Amino acid sequence: MHVAALNIYPVKSMAGISPPTAHVKPWGLEGDRRWMVVTPDGKFLTQRDYPAMALLAPHVSGTTLRLEAAGLGTIEADATGPQIPVRVWDDVVPAATCPSFADAFVSDVLGTPCRLVHLDDPAARPVAAKWAQPGETVSFADGFPVLLTSLGSLDDLNARLATPIRINRFRGNIVIAGAPPWAEDTWRLIRIGAVCFRIAKACDRCIVTTIEQETASRPAPAEPLRTLGTFRRAGQGVVFGQNLVPVSEGDIALGDPVEVVQRGRSNLVTA
Repeated sequence: MHVAALNIYPVKSMAGISPPTAHVKPWGLEGDRRWMVVTPDGKFLTQRDYPAMALLAPHVSGTTLRLEAAGLGTIEADATGPQIPVRVWDDVVPAATCPSFADAFVSDVLGTPCRLVHLDDPAARPVAAKWAQPGETVSFADGFPVLLTSLGSLDDLNARLATPIRINRFRGNIVIAGAPPWAEDTWRLIRIGAVCFRIAKACDRCIVTTIEQETASRPAPAEPLRTLGTFRRAGQGVVFGQNLVPVSEGDIALGDPVEVVQRGRSNLVTA
């Protein structure tokens, strides 16, 4: 088994970048989801309600974020404004604001008033207590520092779908190849290169998986959730991929071997 792709999403729910290497910090891959779009009163926005976010291409250079939207131009901005409280699910953390022209640019693209913010302190937000160990933190990701997905599992899912989909629908940070379908369900501790990760739980999936990331369209609005629901149920939801928490810090790269250090029983209800 090895790393087939690495993905960093500088702005939550926008397009990602795929570098050949990534530095793993306690709260996730360095540079991942440190920026976010929020409503004027600070509530986070995602592709769930604004699929066009997939078409905004970000690039970070130092403390500067560049955003490009096809046909609408490019902006560059720094988050040097006053901090405001912002909400990600049940968590409220302080985030730095950007100049008004950056807010206006994103508002025009999404067609709704919003603000662009930056998480200055990635240790400010804890991992959900039910699944966390003491001191574990996460950036603006939904709940966990790193998301792992498997091409072997995608192949099995695609064999059940009328129209195959790409792995980027699942927006994983680490994509692996060479594992049997769904083998990751039983992993509890893995090593990639020299970095260890604890597997916290399977990843619950939402409507974002129905969005084609290249076009922001939904060609088959019920898929892949409907098919996942026939054999990938866990609790009240459907799952694909595994949420990871780094146990150590270091660099990982394309081609790095993936070693299973500890296994356990799967908690999925499958059919």
